Amino acid sequence: MKAAWIAAGILLVTPHAGAAQAPLPFDVGGSFELTDHNGQPRTQESPEGHAQLLFFGYANCQNICSAALPLMAQVVDKLADDGIAVTPVMITVAPDQDQVGTMAAPLKEIHPGFVGLTGDADRLQVAYDAFSVEIEPLFEDPEYGWIYSHGSFIYLLDEAGAVLTLVPPVLSVDETTRIVRTYVTPAQGT
Repeated sequence: MKAAWIAAGILLVTPHAGAAQAPLPFDVGGSFELTDHNGQPRTQESPEGHAQLLFFGYANCQNICSAALPLMAQVVDKLADDGIAVTPVMITVAPDQDQVGTMAAPLKEIHPGFVGLTGDADRLQVAYDAFSVEIEPLFEDPEYGWIYSHGSFIYLLDEAGAVLTLVPPVLSVDETTRIVRTYVTPAQGT
């Protein structure tokens, strides 16, 4: 039997263990070429050959990112205990704040394996469009800089960068881990 969630108007379906993976009922995901927090080029494909948890946010976000990024870190660690390697990735929605050299420290505080991605406006827009992410600057906080409204789903990608499913960041660590396990096995995630 399939379990389903309705989150922000999108039906999320997780197959039972061993079930064939059904395609998503909508088109999301695609190719992008960005730069990681170390200045290295990176696409949607995992250079390590791991599944990826992808979130669009910014490193100093005090809102949904402060829930989503730690959730991703905890899920990655729980999966690692089972021999499933998953890389947490954040694509910035605030390239003026998240630049090569400034993203690494805050992301590493959340998880040592976090990869931060940035780029010029055109390259970032390609990623935003591919994943249907809308961004709107709301106001400028004197301490943290600009505060943005942005997409809030966590995308589970396979090693080639194809979207397997979306997860709302309001689920528990255990439930999110269970969902990822239905798509990524130890043999696939190593």
